[in-house]
Amino acid sequence: MRIDRSDSLFVVVDVQARLFPHIAENEKLLQKSLTLIEGMKTLGVKTVATEQYVKGLGETLPDIQQVLGNSKRIEKMSFSCCGEADFVLEMEEHYRKNVILCGIETHVCVLQTAIDLQAAGHQAVVVVDAVSSRNLEDKELALRRMEKEGVILASVESILLELCKVSGTDEFRAISKLIK
Repeated sequence: MRIDRSDSLFVVVDVQARLFPHIAENEKLLQKSLTLIEGMKTLGVKTVATEQYVKGLGETLPDIQQVLGNSKRIEKMSFSCCGEADFVLEMEEHYRKNVILCGIETHVCVLQTAIDLQAAGHQAVVVVDAVSSRNLEDKELALRRMEKEGVILASVESILLELCKVSGTDEFRAISKLIK
């Protein structure tokens, strides 16, 4: 199954200030996430960001906020984005078959969101090099479980180029610069 940008929504899950310093390989995660967000913007893919319990975990990282621009941000208490009424409403208002996920933590909010999206009839796509957890073993176990649940695993480069479809366009040149 090819992933088409016209039928895709991108969700940045809980990349927040107080949790981020404790995440494994967090600088790599930040760079990959920024590249992915910029790429989605270039390709015109609708983007939503979630924030888990802002009072406790802080807001989305300033670097991520800056690149997200005016993208909608939704605060949640449920680990799964699908457990938050505002997120469900957003999904209904802007229905897309494919929901592309990045963020933290892989084994909690990303995992539960991906499983719930699959159960709701969406195709969840998790960008493996743009997700992480405090412990890399938790990340790996979550990725294995997601794959068994039918979630598609991708990398930043592979998903951006798949959504781009062809070379030789201005979008391709912009994406190419981002992934180099």
